[in-house]
Amino acid sequence: MTLSRGAAETVERVRLGFVATVGPDGRPNLSPKGTFITDGDAVAFGEIRSPRTLANLAVNPECEVNFVDPFTRKGVRVRGEAEILDKGTASFDRLLPRFETLWPTLVHRINAIVRIPADEVRPLTSPPYDDGATEEEMIALHKARFAEMYP
Repeated sequence: MTLSRGAAETVERVRLGFVATVGPDGRPNLSPKGTFITDGDAVAFGEIRSPRTLANLAVNPECEVNFVDPFTRKGVRVRGEAEILDKGTASFDRLLPRFETLWPTLVHRINAIVRIPADEVRPLTSPPYDDGATEEEMIALHKARFAEMYP
């Protein structure tokens, strides 16, 4: 499945994705990753310090990533079977220039690239939209909340 233009724009704008995996013991693991890019029919992140996420994906590659704009409270869910692209492989080398452009000070720390083909893509919205809230109202509300947190 190809990422829609809207889904790809959300990923590229938000960049912070929360990756959900399941460990060998069946327990869930949720880990934020801040180096996401889109790759046509997939999303990918540069693995910098994610040993548990990689270990879980090695046992069960099924995962879901959520991207949520903290102001609009809208986003996208991407579900698929992750592929771990190791340094020195053609697949890793093909994607690395995108990371070099976006994160030149972090790129040397990328140990692998985790690519997640978008087998399922679904929108995320917050319940206030069900009650008629507008995006502008949500942005104003959350800007005010963040301003209180970080004066």
